[in-house]
Amino acid sequence: MNRIALSTQLHRVQTFLAVVELGSFTKAADYLSISKAMASLHVKALEEVLAVTLLLRSTRSIALTEAGQDFYDAFKELVGQLENKFDRAMQGRKRIAGTLRLSTTGEYGERFILPLVAKFAQQYPALSIRYDTNSSLSDLIAEKLDLVVRLGSLADSDFKSRKLDDYNILLVASPALLKKHPVRQPADLAQLPWIANSNLQSPTHWTLRGPQNKTSEIKGSAAHQANTSAAIRLMALSSMGVAVLPAWLIEQDLHSGALQQLLPGYNLPRQSISVVFPNSSHLPPKTRAFIDFLSRHLGQRRTG
Repeated sequence: MNRIALSTQLHRVQTFLAVVELGSFTKAADYLSISKAMASLHVKALEEVLAVTLLLRSTRSIALTEAGQDFYDAFKELVGQLENKFDRAMQGRKRIAGTLRLSTTGEYGERFILPLVAKFAQQYPALSIRYDTNSSLSDLIAEKLDLVVRLGSLADSDFKSRKLDDYNILLVASPALLKKHPVRQPADLAQLPWIANSNLQSPTHWTLRGPQNKTSEIKGSAAHQANTSAAIRLMALSSMGVAVLPAWLIEQDLHSGALQQLLPGYNLPRQSISVVFPNSSHLPPKTRAFIDFLSRHLGQRRTG
């Protein structure tokens, strides 16, 4: 096979892998900057060359055949190795270049990560940034991300992670709600409506640490739910319920009195800020450099 023919087949393999990982021809075409029709032709041509069916297509979904799964498993690692080698060749020995793809939760990212992204980009003008927001842990492989920054406890996964910092969370409610439902002890919290964070497994079940280091288990009733801290904050400001929110997000609300901290003599467990990245023995220089950069700078901030 000559080089031109090999290049054509590699393009087809790349399209096939993208379709499988992103779950649709449309998303794969957008990612590869080609038309949906071209993506379909690439896969069809690959199937004709191999004389097998790789994908079963329906109007709503695609599925791998047995032969397709074998082909995907064989070429996924190979293409990944080629991409890493090309990335290193493009960057040079220690040159930070290419595209850094990262994701964070919206509120924390806007306040703490994006200012650091700007400083990092200034240091490395050959680097392009692709920034996304996502309140759940993305599939790093399918989304083609280099790293994600996540708050709170991390579920077990095949990815690597590194703790960057931690922060305080507070129990808060509006003065109007507390006037109707005074809270003098942890047991009173069971009588209040709660605004639950739907990203958490037990959003209304917490352990409070109080005077003399004694602990109290609290379990509220979720009257409302939201999947972002910004939405939960607005609902709390509207007296819809008691909420657990990052201290850094509600500093001004506490200062103005729009929100009040419940049971200030008790503390909720501090939450971790972590960066999560693929479990690879060859982490790209751009990713490693940005992780080190975050670690240095976030430790200097007070997110308590």
